[in-house]
Amino acid sequence: MTNLIRRIIDLYIDGFRNMTVGKSLWILILIKLFLIFVVLKLFFFPNFLNSNFSSDEERAQHVRTELINGNK
Repeated sequence: MTNLIRRIIDLYIDGFRNMTVGKSLWILILIKLFLIFVVLKLFFFPNFLNSNFSSDEERAQHVRTELINGNK
């Protein structure tokens, strides 16, 4: 069983090591994913609690209220 797992791992390692165009494509994919998540975080998910409440107690109370009452 461990021999089979080792052979599968070696197959993938050799495959990535021998890539030429694939390495560039993987780098491009990783850069694009990083940029997408950074842009989403900055523009679409602002830090609502830090901008609207000044203390941890106020933030905690707001979260408790929202969890209990919801969007009624």
